[in-house]
Amino acid sequence: MRINADFTRPALVIPKDDDWVRSPESGVERLMLDRIGDEVARATSIVRYAPGSAFRRHEHAKGEEFLVLDGVFSDESGDFPAGTYVRNPPGSGHAPHSDSGCRILVKLRQFDPADLAHVVVDTRDERLWVTASDATATLDLHSFASERVEMRKLEANRSFDLEPGAGGAELLVVSGSLNYDGNLLGVESWLRLPAGSKANLLAETATVAWIKTGHLPTA
Repeated sequence: MRINADFTRPALVIPKDDDWVRSPESGVERLMLDRIGDEVARATSIVRYAPGSAFRRHEHAKGEEFLVLDGVFSDESGDFPAGTYVRNPPGSGHAPHSDSGCRILVKLRQFDPADLAHVVVDTRDERLWVTASDATATLDLHSFASERVEMRKLEANRSFDLEPGAGGAELLVVSGSLNYDGNLLGVESWLRLPAGSKANLLAETATVAWIKTGHLPTA
């Protein structure tokens, strides 16, 4: 399976109700954003757990990164409410479930092999955010080599340039809405830009975005 697998081209997904695909586990569905491979794949997805659903225990040989978008995601290590950002390094494993239901942004098999940090950040903690002079606010989630992951808050009618440089960029709208080249990106819309490109984004409403740069393959 190959979905948005050409990393030299921009990719944009604005979710629709009929985009969801069943997973092998009952009650767990996926909206595939990019993917190379079948059930074991280099993948970026939004995963939706129905209340009481679970996924069998599995290992992440090349790491797992996720952001809880809604509800509460759980595994053996605890409960992770909306706004929690987690990195499970290569070689880790778990048996995830959700008692109340949840949605998470998940990236699989995309770690630098040397990046072994286990990271848990509560992005709801306002003390972690840094406000700039232009009233935008950022929260640094993780950095390793050229890769950087952050959250960004924008007031309505505030614009910014997303310039990914050599390693490309991804953006997910967590709340609010952005205008990109005439496209309205609502909640859970996803944009990927190749290396060397640039996008101007305008916040149509107060917006929170998850942004990752410097991590994409060059081909």
